[in-house]
Amino acid sequence: MTANIDYLVVLFTTTSGASGDLLGSDEKELIQLVWQVVDLTNKKTGKLNEVFVRPKHLELTDDCKEESGISEETISSAEPLEHALNEFSQRLSTETNGNSLCLCTDGQLHIRQVIHPEASSKNIMLPECFYSFFDLRKEFKKNFPSSADLKDLDIQVMADYLNVTADPSACTFASLKVETMVNIVLTLISDPICYKFTHPERVNDKFETGTCSKMERVDDNTVIRARGLPWQSSDQDIARFFRGLNIAKGGAALCLNAQGRRNGEALVRFVSEEHRDLALQRHKHHMGSRYIEVYKATGEDFLKIAGGTSNEVAHFLSKENQVIVRMRGLPFTATAEDVLLFFSPTCPVTGGKDGILFVKFPDGRPTGDAFVLFSCEEHAQNALKKHKEILGKRYIELFKSTAAEVQQVLNRYTSAPLIPVAPAPIIPVLPQPPFVPPAGVRDCIRLRGLPYIATIEDILEFLGEFTADIRPHGVHMVLNQQGRPSGDSFIQMKSAERAFLAAQKCHKRTMKDRYVEVFQCSAEEMNIVLMGGTLNRNGLSPPPCKLRRLSPPSYAFPPPTAVVPAEAAALYQPQVLLSPRPMQPSAAFYPASTQLFMNYTAYYPSPPGSPTSLNYFPSPASAPALATQPGALVRMHGLTYNNGVKEILNIFQGYQYASEDGLVHSHDQARTLLTHPKEWVCI
Repeated sequence: MTANIDYLVVLFTTTSGASGDLLGSDEKELIQLVWQVVDLTNKKTGKLNEVFVRPKHLELTDDCKEESGISEETISSAEPLEHALNEFSQRLSTETNGNSLCLCTDGQLHIRQVIHPEASSKNIMLPECFYSFFDLRKEFKKNFPSSADLKDLDIQVMADYLNVTADPSACTFASLKVETMVNIVLTLISDPICYKFTHPERVNDKFETGTCSKMERVDDNTVIRARGLPWQSSDQDIARFFRGLNIAKGGAALCLNAQGRRNGEALVRFVSEEHRDLALQRHKHHMGSRYIEVYKATGEDFLKIAGGTSNEVAHFLSKENQVIVRMRGLPFTATAEDVLLFFSPTCPVTGGKDGILFVKFPDGRPTGDAFVLFSCEEHAQNALKKHKEILGKRYIELFKSTAAEVQQVLNRYTSAPLIPVAPAPIIPVLPQPPFVPPAGVRDCIRLRGLPYIATIEDILEFLGEFTADIRPHGVHMVLNQQGRPSGDSFIQMKSAERAFLAAQKCHKRTMKDRYVEVFQCSAEEMNIVLMGGTLNRNGLSPPPCKLRRLSPPSYAFPPPTAVVPAEAAALYQPQVLLSPRPMQPSAAFYPASTQLFMNYTAYYPSPPGSPTSLNYFPSPASAPALATQPGALVRMHGLTYNNGVKEILNIFQGYQYASEDGLVHSHDQARTLLTHPKEWVCI
């Protein structure tokens, strides 16, 4: 944006905490404003102005007192920020006679990290002049590209480069900074340089919603992850937390958990790496009473949450500056007319039927969710007042939503299965490992509500007398997608009877000041929970996107063919020929009763443990070593999501056994794998 500026207002701020490159990073309040006006046309300067600000907390750090020379007594008698800003505006208006002006600061921090965040947290409306400013360091670098790097520039470096000096005897610390900056500006605009200040930076005054395509390229250096958000926060709340920094259009995406509910995290995309770096300095700043953690993220992370490919969603979200409300719990028979009637007449839906988007499964069945557009905040608030009102025979939950949440929910329900049909294995099916119980046997227990710092040893101590009934490597801590404990654990017991007694006696026992719920379950139910389902005293609920079966109940193996034709085989010695192994008769890869589900899981088990493997108590002398049993586990990490059974079994087809293993006595490696298999677990 090109601007014709008459006056430049050189501004410097002081907070009650850190200064320099850390200004504003400690969330300390503003205590001083110092400025001086420069007439760009006549190359003259006005008088030096200073206003003190009384913060809510009068404590000043020792570094602040020493560097600025300001005492707590000085600011205790000052006016609060809102009055100080009004005084600032009045003095400027008087001195510039209403002509055009623009602020000029040393770097970005004074405007973006101090004034805007504090005004936002205190609900203060800033004057218009604070939404555009010149960064003196960038302007200096434009004119002197051979000078020091931008990150190394400061007032003193620029002054030394131009041989500019200021009289330190008659100035306070902030006044000295302003006077030096004014002299630098006068040098830049005077002969022989004659520099023009024409392109000020802008601070976005509001967050723009929008859509993002999965095909869009997102710079990894512009994305952050915010963690610890209140569950009811919206994208506007996120934009307010990062006030002063420019978020890209549609760049705030709230994350959902496996059940489709907000998990307290968000991915935010900024317009540049510079703004991303400033956002990282707000790590553990507060939103209300909660502190927010801020970490680096990647463009791929952002696209997973905010990106979409559906034309229907893109058309729905193409109406910009609309307020989105999510409906949950709709009757499966609900139509667009029912939704319009539900909201009329106090809160009309934008576009009528076109303003309603129903969420459906891949086969077209309704999920009970829908998104509705409203033209203004007033209509949306009236709509939210209908929360838990009845539609048909069901009460409807209403939540304020975002464009990124629409994309996530639609992606979750309408995406294709990761493996539509499991490929036929190239070798006969491995026999079931001996520790996996048959379907329907409830010889496992689930622990829910564990402290996040709980370890496997804590679980063994919690189970007490039932510790001896745990199967080898039968303790599975459940971790979330970030690898952190989820508060759940599954234990494989030696019998269903012992699992039942453990659930009865250990239910709601205390571990580290928290009571823990214990439920009896089966291995099949454990698998379903890890795939995104739920298990509690009321029964088992399958994952949200249930597919009846991803693979056929059985496979027909083609007849084996010779690797080398018979006429060519005579040319080789028998020992160098690879004989085709005989194929087993057709067998079920999965039992016909087994139901498999699309993997929308946000959980996975940790490496398993057990009392003997953790030396909780020594294993009996008669018990064989686990490493010498054919039931040893191999855990496979780093598999791609499109790997199928065929690819996994291919890995083990040429497995070479050492002679000292004590497992292998056959020279046919493929046959050995079948008769003495190594069991594997793919997480």
